[in-house]
Amino acid sequence: MRGILYRLNPAVPNHWLFLLAGFLWTGVGTFLCIRAFIWLETLHDLSAALFGASGAVIAVAGKRFVFANVARKSVGRIFRLPQRACVFAFTAWRGYAMIAVMILFGMLLRNSSLPKQYLAPLYIAMGGALFLSSFVFYKSFWSYQRNH
Repeated sequence: MRGILYRLNPAVPNHWLFLLAGFLWTGVGTFLCIRAFIWLETLHDLSAALFGASGAVIAVAGKRFVFANVARKSVGRIFRLPQRACVFAFTAWRGYAMIAVMILFGMLLRNSSLPKQYLAPLYIAMGGALFLSSFVFYKSFWSYQRNH
C-alpha cells in the first residue's frame, strides 16, 4: 500500500515550491485587488481614491508586520523539506485550514449587506499584502537557483 501512495505523490524538487507559493499569493492578491477596484469604480473619484489609498496603506503595514513574516516562515519550512516534496507542501496543513477560513470569511463579507465600498479597503489591504509578500518566495527561488 505504501508503494502505491508513494507513486501517486505529486512530488517536485522542493525549490519549485517557492514559485508555487509565490504564484498563489500573487494570484490571490491580484484577484482581491481587482475585485475591490471594480467595486470602487462606481464611486466618485475622490471617495474611490480615499477608500483605495486607505486599503493600500493597510496593505503595506500588513505586508511589513504580518504577511512577510508568514512568508519567511514558509520559506524556512520549504528549505527543511526533503529534496523532492509533495507539490501541496508549499504550505503547512494548518495553512490550508487558514486559507479555508479566509475564503469562508471573504464569501460571508462579499454576500453580506455591507456596502461594497466599505469592503474594498479590506480587500485591497489583504490583496496588496499578499501580493507584496509574494516576492519573499520569488527571492528565495532565485536565491536557490543562483546557489545551486
